Amino acid sequence: MQRYEYKVIPAPRRGEKSRGVKTTEDRFALALTSVMNELGREGWDYIRADTLPVDERAGFTGTKTTFQNVLVFRRVIEAEAPTTRQLLAVEQVAAAPRLGPAEVPVGPAPALGPANVPVPAAGPVPAAPGLAAE
Repeated sequence: MQRYEYKVIPAPRRGEKSRGVKTTEDRFALALTSVMNELGREGWDYIRADTLPVDERAGFTGTKTTFQNVLVFRRVIEAEAPTTRQLLAVEQVAAAPRLGPAEVPVGPAPALGPANVPVPAAGPVPAAPGLAAE
């Protein structure tokens, strides 16, 4: 099982100027590409972009809700060495007995029939203490 760590960063708000990049869309795409490539070199994989609400102060006592765009990245955490408890669990599974075919019976099977204990005769059921009989 792989384990991950996550990193969430604000999405770029402005585009980057560069030679040959003229439109707003191209400048924004360049800024986003730069951020993603930089984190990719550090081992982070891009997962998704989200827009999440954030409550901010407005004046002394008020609040207002704004929305922030964030980019979500993740990378694999190095595999940890198994703990002693995990090793013991593996050994117990390996040492568990395996079920196999049934053994050949020795001698005839016992006869089946009614139990040999006598059953008391049915009679009136006594009333529970504290209840009057009707």
